[in-house]
Amino acid sequence: MPEPVRVYATCDIGQAALDRLRERGYAVEVYPELQPPPKRLVLEKLRSGIQALITTLRDPIDEEILATGKASGLKVVSQIAVGVDNIDRAAANRHKIPFTHTPDVLTDATAEYAFFMLGAVARRLYPAELQVREREWTTWHPYLPWLGDEVTGRTLAVVGMGRIGKSMVAKAVGFDMDVLCHSSRGSAALSGFVASVQAVMDLREREGLASRRQTIEAVSLEDALRRADFVSLHVPLTLPGTAGEPTYHLIDEARLRLMKKTAYLVNTARGPVVDEQALARALREGWIAGAALDVFEKEPLPDDSPLRDPSLVATLRLFPHAASAARATRLSPDPDVGMAGRCVQGTIDVLEGRYGGDPKQMPFVVNKEAF
Repeated sequence: MPEPVRVYATCDIGQAALDRLRERGYAVEVYPELQPPPKRLVLEKLRSGIQALITTLRDPIDEEILATGKASGLKVVSQIAVGVDNIDRAAANRHKIPFTHTPDVLTDATAEYAFFMLGAVARRLYPAELQVREREWTTWHPYLPWLGDEVTGRTLAVVGMGRIGKSMVAKAVGFDMDVLCHSSRGSAALSGFVASVQAVMDLREREGLASRRQTIEAVSLEDALRRADFVSLHVPLTLPGTAGEPTYHLIDEARLRLMKKTAYLVNTARGPVVDEQALARALREGWIAGAALDVFEKEPLPDDSPLRDPSLVATLRLFPHAASAARATRLSPDPDVGMAGRCVQGTIDVLEGRYGGDPKQMPFVVNKEAF
């Protein structure tokens, strides 16, 4: 009787999803701790003959990991995330190891979280709750101790027009916002989308669902930053030399200074897209009104981060990389609904040779170019 296929998960991605593998006869082992396993343990598991490795963004999947896996029979790395910044793509390609991710299923969850973050920082929801909890709320007053800023009717810039960016635009339409879109592919690539959204905006005005005609435009990044009341980032992380418009520190001092003093920045993309030193200074010196971040240059946020400056508490909201942290989005075993289900499906596709055994045809394989 053949040995069962062995799968090692560096964290628990949910019992229901992992049971899909067990029901197929796979031997599934899960690292039981909250923190990620040490690299030496992952190497040990690979040397013992793991055929599938389930990973998170916390796990560095580098040349040593991939070379060890290749030598020991590793067939696939399956990541429960859309981003794959932690995986050495060139090394995976050299060793002909496909790696998968979980696109699409977290689109709306991430976009709505970004929108909630936008509202939280603009309307100062955290300081308001803190005032009640710390018994500092003693009376109603028209403007003391502070006022927030409305979202409805303002201008939103969406930087990065993939699935999540487009979902963010859809949500902004319902708040009567004008929208500025920026894509590294250029304005022409957005013409059809912009026309469709404008048609919806026009219909809302005709039917009395909006008090004025909203507008949407595809613009340059600089134009978007200058004109927007809110800037929401939805770009992948790309390093200098790897893309025409690299996104590492895309929002730096120069670009923060382009923004209105009354504007807010929201980042649910990747932490290094924003220069955190420059952002902290921008908030301290009032270049912009506020910011809300779900991702950081280093995670978890270090104790000595400039973002922990107590003077920034009123204008800066900090969240724990939780934009996709909705129950169904994270844990549903259904690959059309949940990240866990899609992660497991990517594993099954490779291990069972679906799509004719051709990784190029497998929908969740990222590095198709290697095959």
